[in-house]
Amino acid sequence: MNSIVNISANVQHYLSLEEKYGAHNYHPLPVVLNRGEGVFLYDVDGKRYYDFLSGYSAVNQGHCHPRIIASLVEQAQKLTLTSRAFHSNLLGEYEKFITNYFGYDKVLPMNTGVEAVETAIKLARHWGYKVKGIDQNMAKIIVCSENFHGRTTGVISFSSDPVATNDFGPFITGYEKIPFNDLPALEKALQDKNVCGFLFEPIQGEAGVVVPDEGYYKGIRILCDEYNVLMMADEIQTGLARTGRMLACDHENVRPDILILGKALSGGVLPVSAVLSDDAVMMTIKPGEHGSTYGGNPLACAVAITALQVLKDENLSANAEAMGKLLRSELEKLDSPFIDKVRGRGLLNAIVIKHTNPDAAWELCLALKENGLLAKPTHGDKIRFAPPLVITKEQVMECVRIIEKSLSTL
Repeated sequence: MNSIVNISANVQHYLSLEEKYGAHNYHPLPVVLNRGEGVFLYDVDGKRYYDFLSGYSAVNQGHCHPRIIASLVEQAQKLTLTSRAFHSNLLGEYEKFITNYFGYDKVLPMNTGVEAVETAIKLARHWGYKVKGIDQNMAKIIVCSENFHGRTTGVISFSSDPVATNDFGPFITGYEKIPFNDLPALEKALQDKNVCGFLFEPIQGEAGVVVPDEGYYKGIRILCDEYNVLMMADEIQTGLARTGRMLACDHENVRPDILILGKALSGGVLPVSAVLSDDAVMMTIKPGEHGSTYGGNPLACAVAITALQVLKDENLSANAEAMGKLLRSELEKLDSPFIDKVRGRGLLNAIVIKHTNPDAAWELCLALKENGLLAKPTHGDKIRFAPPLVITKEQVMECVRIIEKSLSTL
């Protein structure tokens, strides 16, 4: 690695601190960042990089967007937290704003993405018992293999990644895995009268940006209606303009029964997530049955309103659509023997690396880092390319040249 990466004494100082005092639960690239602006990140030595991960799509609006930061600072000087034991002046305003924005009756605010997924699971089960009439403790949720919905013990119970599950059991029952992008398998699974929900990512991000066939979302909607099952879309990574529409499901004009949001809901400023649904589902939850100390806190409400407004005001869905098409076409023009596939939608993209060296994707990311672009492999041979949605045509072209130069090191 050291032959590819130059690590200064300054950078090594910070890496050593983490190595000594932090849990070893991540394997990051050897770069130490201390500033971000728009599509750029800067390290402790002052070197500038294009950010091609966007905090796993948490900074769709760009790093430290001035309007979002202004809302953060203004609200932080007034009131940050009340807990839900009391009302705040911003909670109702935020709830009205986000439900109107996405066209749902109600929102249940949470913090992290996986908290929102857990909330959606509880909500679907509750609806299953209260409304569908499923026998107690028999509710089942259908999920997709190769999914990634988070890392709580509940959510890893239906993961197919051995790294996520090995030595972390016992696991929670009540889930059935089917292949992604397989409507016949879904229909077969939905015939079980105990199924209350189908939880899926519109595009599987962690699996390597796997885009399903055209008509998949519409097919899900039709089947869920037919079998009286809740369509539960985890749009934490695919939502909020990332794929060229406000939601990935919008590509087929499909409306989930439960919509799960997070990441860019705060523009990368603090953890904010949300579960949206209509009264028939949401109002099955009664006081005391679910909650969170920080969920819906005034600081999060102020930031989320601005973060959502920025997406529309700056027309970031349209820019993601146009820049994504440009990026994919330019990557394909490289005609590199080391790129097996280019895939994606909007600015959620990935390349699949073809090489005899199993570490080629990691080594390419190290070369990209040296050349001024930050990206990270997933599942060994895949590299996500997902810059902030404010990226320009000129910047996309410069990044393609960086990628081309870095590929030559393989």
